[in-house]
Amino acid sequence: MTDFRLTPQHTDGDLALAHIAGELNLATAPLLRAQALALIEQGHRHLILDLSAVTFCDSTGFSALIGIYRCAKTTDGTLVLAAVPARLERLLDLTGLSALLPAHPTAAHALVAHTPSPDTATA
Repeated sequence: MTDFRLTPQHTDGDLALAHIAGELNLATAPLLRAQALALIEQGHRHLILDLSAVTFCDSTGFSALIGIYRCAKTTDGTLVLAAVPARLERLLDLTGLSALLPAHPTAAHALVAHTPSPDTATA
């Protein structure tokens, strides 16, 4: 089996940040989907997936991301990507998935973007 790891880095209330390492392919996409959906089922309906250590992603990997997005959406949640490698970012753009799956340059940026500012939290 191909090397793959999904490691939760931050879980706080309805938000989870997970770091993904390895390949997203036919062998590993079901693991990605199952582990991400488990986070949603645990109440973390807003997911940030840090893809900085993803070395390869084929159509089954993209399909898993779409499935995770759909599941998050059914719980009024979100799926956001972070630190997407340039080669994957290009494929997301070419396929139109970048419009569906917003990306941030780093996981830290994604966390800050998710955190409501004091002005909007009291409005």
